[in-house]
Amino acid sequence: MSEFETAPDLDTLASNPAVKARFRGFLPVVVDVETAGFDAGTHALLEVAAVVVLPNAEGQWQPVQRFHAHLKPEPGLVLDPAALKFNGINPNHPLRLAVSEADALKTIFAALKKVQKDTGCKRCILVGHNANFDLAHLNAAIDRQNLKNQSPFHPFSVFDTATLAGLAYGQTVLARACEAAGLAFNQSEAHSALYDAHITAELFCGIVNRWEMAYPFAESASDDVTSD
Repeated sequence: MSEFETAPDLDTLASNPAVKARFRGFLPVVVDVETAGFDAGTHALLEVAAVVVLPNAEGQWQPVQRFHAHLKPEPGLVLDPAALKFNGINPNHPLRLAVSEADALKTIFAALKKVQKDTGCKRCILVGHNANFDLAHLNAAIDRQNLKNQSPFHPFSVFDTATLAGLAYGQTVLARACEAAGLAFNQSEAHSALYDAHITAELFCGIVNRWEMAYPFAESASDDVTSD
């Protein structure tokens, strides 16, 4: 099943020229994946969620658009029973209403590219908690489905909220970082891609907003937003 949720004022938020200036032309998109194991090359991707964050009129960053899909395991990939027990996913449950990996990624990528274009950003950058795990599984799926030209994401750069939360709050575990940030963390909903992506987006926005209060961002005139 694919789910999409968008703030009613998304077009107005996306037109804010501060968006492309803040992160060198990168649009932050928080991503979380649920998988059937740790190896991106051999274990199936089972769930993906993406949350776009943008600043409001007051310059406060916030989640504004969410995408979520349950995926059918790709043929030939491994389903590790230990991983399925940990995340509680039954890949064959009829109520999952799962879609193919290719269809889910094409739909999400097309929507993200629209926001990227509307903001004037050159590329999306993956934000995640221990982000290299999510990027590795996303890149593996992109390669499997030959979607490199359709992907809006930078192929190797990430913003890692485990690192950012360690700096801001002295905590690297997501639940503890959220607690330190004053965010309610629901353990019963954890390990759902949509929940984890949304709470990670709130954590990321909170850190960015906290930094902005202490050190207001000023765009560098010499920064080249067209290069990687």
